[in-house]
Amino acid sequence: MRILVVEDEPNLNKLIVKKLELEHYTVDSCLNGSDALSYIDMAEYDAIVLDIMLPGFSGYDILKIIRSNGDDTPVIFLTAMDGVEDRVRGLDAGADDYLVKPFVFDELIARIKALIRRASNSTNDIYELADLTVDCTARTVMRGKTEISLSAKEFSILEYMIRNKEKVLSRDKISRHIWNYDYEGGSNMVDVYIRYLRVKIDEPFGSKLIHTVRGAGYVLREE
Repeated sequence: MRILVVEDEPNLNKLIVKKLELEHYTVDSCLNGSDALSYIDMAEYDAIVLDIMLPGFSGYDILKIIRSNGDDTPVIFLTAMDGVEDRVRGLDAGADDYLVKPFVFDELIARIKALIRRASNSTNDIYELADLTVDCTARTVMRGKTEISLSAKEFSILEYMIRNKEKVLSRDKISRHIWNYDYEGGSNMVDVYIRYLRVKIDEPFGSKLIHTVRGAGYVLREE
């Protein structure tokens, strides 16, 4: 899961990023509204943590622009503006949630998880396909009664695929969703990790779930 943090206070920005990375999210961050719009234009995010009072474009401006472009990425305002009228304005502007500073990080994490669940029409963080079960909270993977051990990156790719099961995902879409802008690896890394997943998810079992769609990408579905 990939998240954008837009916060103009550098130390708080870094701390939020660190906490989210500890929760296994891929995170991009920036300090002003102009950069935020550039990031949003170039990548696909599962959620955006957005301050309101920013240099350049305000959080309200950013939200108005992305919603007018048809972008329904979940947005949580994280701001010091704590009046009731501020909350109402933020939610009426199209924000999905509103959290006031100072805040507790556990609450921020819980709210982000709730936004992502809501966006994927899930009531919990457990996803199933055939005999494959992926628990995104516990970060466990089962095929039937067999638990499968995955690396952090393998799990991130499988989580993205099972949240979008039956949908064909291009290599570029998977790459942009899993790796942030600091990534300097090779262009074939998606293929490499898909091969790792096949060895663990498909090969020891009777039915294949990870499929290649020639010229299009990969899809997680039953045969």
